[in-house]
Amino acid sequence: MAAIPESELIINPDGSIYHLNLLPEHISDTIITVGDPERVAKVSQYFDEMEVQVAKREFVTHTGYYKGKRLTVISTGMGTDNIDILMNELDALVNIDFRTRIPNEEKISLKIVRVGTSGSLQESVPLGSHLASHTAVGLDSLMAFYPLPQSEEELKLTSALQQELGLGFQPYLVTASQHLLDKIAYDMLPGNTLTCPGFYAPQGRVLRAGLRNDALLHTYQNFRQGDYQFTNFEMETAGYYSMGRLLNHEVLSLNAIVANRITQKFAENADEVINNLIVKVLDRI
Repeated sequence: MAAIPESELIINPDGSIYHLNLLPEHISDTIITVGDPERVAKVSQYFDEMEVQVAKREFVTHTGYYKGKRLTVISTGMGTDNIDILMNELDALVNIDFRTRIPNEEKISLKIVRVGTSGSLQESVPLGSHLASHTAVGLDSLMAFYPLPQSEEELKLTSALQQELGLGFQPYLVTASQHLLDKIAYDMLPGNTLTCPGFYAPQGRVLRAGLRNDALLHTYQNFRQGDYQFTNFEMETAGYYSMGRLLNHEVLSLNAIVANRITQKFAENADEVINNLIVKVLDRI
């Protein structure tokens, strides 16, 4: 197998991967991800021992031990473009020899759990709940550039959504790791998450710029394909699941529901809802 060129796999002078600024030994095979860099410390505050602290751009990484288990928590910033960077560079850290630039013959499958916030698309998904994304649909164009394998059923649903929304491209549908669902999310609300390429107009919010589709939020809420409907939306989950499928990593996205867009309410105890989810994940992971 040919070595990966320097322009494609960029390694910093200290031997770390380009954006994350991490060395292979800096990360565990079990990783918790958060969007907000300030939330990393809200996870690692529960560690019994801290081993690594690295920060570069929006990517802040802490690795340490929780009840004897080595864990990494890393922030991603917002959007699937950042998830593209994160997932490729985490995979490179464990599955490419940085000295030879050749992928390892034996591959490591990481366990990655996103702990994030999300808005509900149904009145039946209450504020303060913890929701596990069993599936995710991406409205971004990231997978237009990757050979993502899709089943006929997945393609049928995303084709129907494309027509419903009048999009010039077909969205993509991916599923969570069943292993991680069973291990961590067994008592959480099951959900189908819509991943949007922005926080304002793509999620139907109107400030001053307006919307091309004034019925967008209503369309999200009422889309049906058989018994499939969307429960919530955010900005990263479909990127995680699709890159996990492409790179053979176990991925699960968990959502603290802090807003209900249908009732137009925001959780007054949002920080408590998020912290409870953090502790729950740490104990179960």
